Amino acid sequence: MAFCSPSLTDGDLEFYMRLPNPNYNYNQQLTDSDYVFVVNETNLPVVLLLGWAGCQDKYLAKYSAIYEDKGLITIRYTAPINCLFWKRHEMKNLGEKLVKLLLELNFENHPIIVHLFSNGGAFLYQHLSMALKKTEKPVQITGVIFDSAPGERRVRTMFKAISAIIGGNIFYNISMSLIMTIFICTIWLFETVTIKFNSGKTLPSDPIGNLKDETFLWPQHFIYSKADELIPYTDIEKFAEERKKRGVDVTELCFEDSPHVKHFSWYKEEYTNSVISFLKKCLSLKSNFYKTADTKK
Repeated sequence: MAFCSPSLTDGDLEFYMRLPNPNYNYNQQLTDSDYVFVVNETNLPVVLLLGWAGCQDKYLAKYSAIYEDKGLITIRYTAPINCLFWKRHEMKNLGEKLVKLLLELNFENHPIIVHLFSNGGAFLYQHLSMALKKTEKPVQITGVIFDSAPGERRVRTMFKAISAIIGGNIFYNISMSLIMTIFICTIWLFETVTIKFNSGKTLPSDPIGNLKDETFLWPQHFIYSKADELIPYTDIEKFAEERKKRGVDVTELCFEDSPHVKHFSWYKEEYTNSVISFLKKCLSLKSNFYKTADTKK
């Protein structure tokens, strides 16, 4: 595979991208019935992977390898922690930059699959979706994969997420996690009061509240676990049901015992089959999913 080193767009958008080997033989997939899907070699599918809060690229790269092994283009990006927690107003700008990046790379005519992880990835996707509504040149999103997301905003969930990111000595971890949780909850409270009094609209940093009403109708695939201690599986199932009611083609893969964002490491073969099957379905559908519930009526 040809590797593109970390790049900077507009000064602060660092991403990793892999392009397939120019000599990759796409016909070789025809010998493997589990992974057969037809691609246009002129406009190869692009998989945009959005990492969880605090995700290191070496971990996200394990997921992108699923698609790279099939000769697809991958882009990996994780929003900075400060943008996800206390500078959330900057997420809007990141969503717009991701759309700009796809256009600058001339990927507007390529089918694009978004593969996101946890609420960090869902929050970023929320702003990507908002940016797509305003772009003059459509980007051909054909499907979205939700891994361990989305979940309701909870203080307990926030504390556990921060604790996992900080790591280290248990006493230092607990004290710092508690301080940061209190600080972020104070910001949440301020946002809640300000927005509710001014407009009464859904909070901009609430992925479930915003994404359940997303107007784009491309297929969505949910991968989650009943053993997830960070985001309850009932949150995801409730969200998936809401999307079904809006006419979205929804599929789900639920595990019994895998931890948060570790379904792939626990069930590699089943996970891989699931995402490739979803990708195959999205590429085979002839419908243009770059339309909204409003235009469908």
